This record gives sequence, C-alpha cells and structure tokens, in this order.
Amino acid sequence: MCLACRPLGRRAFCAGALTLPLLPGHMRYGLEEPVLRLTPTGGRRVAVTLDCCPGHFDPRIADVLIARKIPATIFVTQIWMRQNPAALALMLAHPEIFTLENHGANHRIPSLGTARIWGLTPAATLADVKAEVENGATAVQQATGRRPVWYRAAGGLYAPQAIPFIESLGFKIAGYSLNADEGASLPASLVAKRLSAARDGDVTEGHINQPLRASGAGIAAGLAQLADQGVRFTTLDAAC
Repeated sequence: MCLACRPLGRRAFCAGALTLPLLPGHMRYGLEEPVLRLTPTGGRRVAVTLDCCPGHFDPRIADVLIARKIPATIFVTQIWMRQNPAALALMLAHPEIFTLENHGANHRIPSLGTARIWGLTPAATLADVKAEVENGATAVQQATGRRPVWYRAAGGLYAPQAIPFIESLGFKIAGYSLNADEGASLPASLVAKRLSAARDGDVTEGHINQPLRASGAGIAAGLAQLADQGVRFTTLDAAC
C-alpha cells in the first residue's frame, strides 16, 4: 500500500480566541500522521492523551493520574471496553480525571487498502472506515452517556482522503505533537525523558493498555515529573 498524502491545512476546531490547529503531519507507510498542538499560553500547558488499544489496563499510569489529579483524554476501542470491564468502571468512577473518546470499534487503520500495518487489519474502504468510527462512537456513548467528539485512528495513521470523510461524520481528528512511547515499544527511561520534556501546547500520546511492558512505567514516571514541574494539564475538550 502506497498512498500519496496531501499536506493538511490548518483547521481551527474551537470558537473564539482559543484555537486547536491541526498542523501538517508527517508520513509513515505512505499515510498521514496528523500533528495536533494547543494554542500556546505563554506558560506550560499540556494535554495528556492515552490509547486503549486491544489489551489490558496499566494501573501504574492510572494510579499516577488519580493521585496527582492529572486529567487525561483516553481513546478507547470497543474491543478494549469489552475485555476490561473493571478498568472501564474505574475510569467511569473518576470523570474528573478520565475523559473517554473514540479509538474505533476494532482498532483498524483507515488506510483504504488491503496491506496490514503493524499486524493490524486495515479499514479498506470508506464504508469500512464509517463502520469503524461510528461503531466505536456508539460503544463510547453507551458506556459514558455522551457521544464522543474526538476520534483517533489505530496507529494514529490515516489515508489522506479518510481525514475529511471522518470529519464529515462529525468527529475531530485527534492528532498529537509528542509520541511518548512509540506504540508502547520504548524502554521506561526513554519514555519518561520524552514525556517530561513536553512543551507548552503539546498534545502527548502514549498507551495505557500494556501493563507488562516497561514503557508504562516510563509514562507513569514522566507524568509525575511533569506534575512536579508545575505543568498545567488539560483534556482536549476542556481546551476547547
């Protein structure tokens, strides 16, 4: 699969003086990886986002978020919610910390082709993309009582034509500007170093579904370091 990606123009998602521009992303595997940053404040404000791909639940990260009162936007898949009812209940019991958003139904990359990436099955057509996005949104709404606003694709990757299509369904594309753990593949020390270096306006991305990998310890340590540094945390919705 080799799709030509067009540069993305700036899109303002929020009304008023505060905007969340979707900056041109870079390409992986011929797909677009959008970059999302908050409008700088002159201080140090960071939006923490974490993905719940199919897998389990990392209490090391959740414990830090709750203890340090760090709000985070959590992108959950329908599969993950079915597999982890106790973890889902924990997050629902702390709405001041965890805001659940849409990571799709079956964790399929909207790549509009048949090639697998990172072992993931693609959403090969726009009809497949719609099912992945809408079914994921329905699952989040059933769990939380609210329809999600943001959508993040599996792997954070999109065929360029999939982006405006998903937006036409009423969702905002949740890019990021700081990838902390590269799919939960990095050692803890490097993840903590990356995350603790977050700058004003960064939208960080990591994973909270891999409790047996070292990267989760790095996410937990990096979040604690950011809190110690006096960073102001926000969810994507609160920033809007």
